[in-house]
Amino acid sequence: MSKIVAAAAIRGANKLAQEAERFLDKAIKEKGKDAQVSFPGTAFYLPMAYALLGMEAKNLQDLTAILEHIKSLLHQEPSEKLWLPYLGDALDSGIAALLAEELIVALRYLYGQEPQEDCEGFFTDTILRSLGIQLVDGRMPGFAAILGAAPDNKTAVDVVRELQKRNILTFVGSSVNGRSIIDQLKEEKVEMGWDTYIVPYGRDTITGIYPLHWAIRGALTFGGHKKGEALKCLKYCKDRVFAFGLALGEVDDIKYATGAGAINMGFPVIADTDIPEIRPTGICTYEHLVKEHDYKKIVPVCIEVRGVKVKISEIPIPVAYSAAFEGERVRREQMYAQFGGKYTTAFEYARSKKLEEVEDGKIEVIGPEVDEVKEGGALPLGILVEVAGRKMQKDFEPIIERQIHTFLNEAMGIFHMGQRDMCWIRISKDAHKKGFKIKHFGTILHARLHDTFGAIVDKAQVMLYTKQEEVEKYLAQAKKSYSERDERMAGMTDEAVDIFYSCTLCQSFAPNHLCVVKPERLGLCGAYSYLDAKASYELNPVGPNQPIKKGECLDPVRGEWKGINEFVYQRSNKTLERFHGYSIMTFPETSCGCFECIIAILPEANGFMVVNREYNGMTPCGMSFSTLAGSVGGGAQTPGFMGVGRLYLVSKKFISADGGLKRIVWMTKELKEALGEKLKKRCQEEGVPDLLDKIADESAATTSDELLAHLEKTGHPALKMDPLM
Repeated sequence: MSKIVAAAAIRGANKLAQEAERFLDKAIKEKGKDAQVSFPGTAFYLPMAYALLGMEAKNLQDLTAILEHIKSLLHQEPSEKLWLPYLGDALDSGIAALLAEELIVALRYLYGQEPQEDCEGFFTDTILRSLGIQLVDGRMPGFAAILGAAPDNKTAVDVVRELQKRNILTFVGSSVNGRSIIDQLKEEKVEMGWDTYIVPYGRDTITGIYPLHWAIRGALTFGGHKKGEALKCLKYCKDRVFAFGLALGEVDDIKYATGAGAINMGFPVIADTDIPEIRPTGICTYEHLVKEHDYKKIVPVCIEVRGVKVKISEIPIPVAYSAAFEGERVRREQMYAQFGGKYTTAFEYARSKKLEEVEDGKIEVIGPEVDEVKEGGALPLGILVEVAGRKMQKDFEPIIERQIHTFLNEAMGIFHMGQRDMCWIRISKDAHKKGFKIKHFGTILHARLHDTFGAIVDKAQVMLYTKQEEVEKYLAQAKKSYSERDERMAGMTDEAVDIFYSCTLCQSFAPNHLCVVKPERLGLCGAYSYLDAKASYELNPVGPNQPIKKGECLDPVRGEWKGINEFVYQRSNKTLERFHGYSIMTFPETSCGCFECIIAILPEANGFMVVNREYNGMTPCGMSFSTLAGSVGGGAQTPGFMGVGRLYLVSKKFISADGGLKRIVWMTKELKEALGEKLKKRCQEEGVPDLLDKIADESAATTSDELLAHLEKTGHPALKMDPLM
């Protein structure tokens, strides 16, 4: 601890101990040792002494014993100090300060000096039980104790409103040069009370013990700890009660001592003045004493330093929001505007940044809003989600990114399909009429990221680009990241693991569909690799990605395992009894509608064609991508037809039971170019280095006759392979 801070805390504790001793001597002389002392509406006597010392203080005589403990904390040798093994010299003084403040306010109650005017004073057990449970079960993410006064009334109101917006219970009090934040809020006619989450406790720093009483009784009431279990009570406060102190204005010795006591309980202190910082962790979860001069940043800094996990209970958008709307479609005739698909450039990209680089709740639309689009029109759209958190890892980025699909779909009148740079979004006419705008995509994502990923996301901001040049700029960054993620899987094989992972994200559209994500086959959306699904399960053990034990191998060639069959049967609503991981002809994987590509059998060519979502033309099977998609999706097993992620084409396990890559007789030019070097490498591994030239594309054939002529001319190996049917 900083020497300056330590010295101030020790001085403050000594001052408080002296004041407590003078007041107690006065009370004993005037009222006698047997005079009863108590706080109103509590079964915990003097709660701090009860929890930390195991003492049931009932009268003035009992207070003399507490005073002796206070003195011992200030003056004993370091090796004998009660709190030294856990905290240290200055923090022992912090405990002494809290006990002394408790003794002083108890005597004030004896003399009728508490509660102070317009203040709550001591908070009863009844209030603790009615509101405190919300602190420990997460509904109320935390509480703040503000000490002092803001530089002006507007700042005082702004700070309190920022806390209020986050559902943080805020205790206000203390003063600076005779000015209290309580009076600042009163002058601005801010309604205070338990109902508004703004509770005035008292106008001097000594009454700062009341919010700390609230916390320590949480350990006794909800934590089940007994009197005198000091370390257990303090640890409970640190781990379960997400509180922090916010010192506005000058920090004097009494505030330093009170702050040291709060730090003992795991509660950091954030100040708006130039105080010495204590950044190393150890007692508190993160930093102990931090300064922040920018009042627009001070509340987010408090949230960050304490590790408060903010949850937004109601998303402020003009349409209903519920999982019930996840499977809703927005047809062309219902649509007001759309983004991506085959109509415009669009992408969604999540990336992690440093905490100081993210402004929580920041949402910006760069470019036209939806009101600037004619009904039925389209805009480019880039969704850039930037997150930061102390426990955030780069491996979690694709998991967060893929959840954009679910988060946006749960808004009534919003349709989302696809992922990465192949997403497709629609806003319905009804949603637009109710006032839904592009910026509300950001509102939804910010709220749901905190709600779903609170364990790793401390801050989130969303940038929404609707200018083509901006979309193109950030799309290039996104594509680089997509590629780096895909490369992580190099070298992993299905045989090397005993567990695969499910993905049921798209069951809202296709209730009987699920992907089985393997090291050598990513999800058909193209966004979830095996490592992504594994990380997703670690983040959310009850989420859409569940581990599946392979169990007994029933067919190593077709890729059939007993454990996989059993899992697929249960999770497909008992509609799929068998599953072949390496075949398209027998019990293939099902498809939803988010696939990047469709593989379709061409019996006359003894092979398969592959068409990607972006291709609008005709294919040799006589159907366009959209027509094929209507037949392949829906969660049914359709031998000869299957939706896949495009990278599956370069997997060694790609339809290996049916002949693998050598069975591909037609694919779009765009796919050839996109997978160029990877495809060439696989062709060489298959022993047919010129296979890519033998595979037709739309420039060579769009009909069956044209395709057969091309295959004969180039000598495609599929023509000499065993018949598929």
